[in-house]
Amino acid sequence: MTDDLTYERVIAAAPDVVFDAFTSGDGQVAFYGHDDTGWVVRSDSDLRIGGAWTIDFGPSPEQLYRHRHVFEVIDHPRRILLSTTETRLDGTTLRFETEFLFKAADGGTLMTMIQRGLPTADLRAEHARGVPNAFDRLEQHLRG
Repeated sequence: MTDDLTYERVIAAAPDVVFDAFTSGDGQVAFYGHDDTGWVVRSDSDLRIGGAWTIDFGPSPEQLYRHRHVFEVIDHPRRILLSTTETRLDGTTLRFETEFLFKAADGGTLMTMIQRGLPTADLRAEHARGVPNAFDRLEQHLRG
């Protein structure tokens, strides 16, 4: 296993506002969105302990990743813990843990994402490339 992938950003809104936006249907689509023409995002979420949030996303309808997150902890507005199964474009699967933390900071919210259990440095780097875009898109969603 490699080190955890951790990403933090201060978002200019209160923790409950950021948490609620992130867990809303539009917020979840925004988080996986992309500005590339043709980018596809389909999201379905059952926001409860044991419920699943399934996201299909990628460059075309024929090339989609799938993340299936099972909610292990929902502590509004502080924390979400997910067991994640990622199905990759080549059909292989990857299992890891994803945690989101929401903490009041600097007049807004310090939102932290931690992914644990990524098995290689290359996979960790691949995930790290997409995370800043996800946070950008969530912030855009919050601004309307």
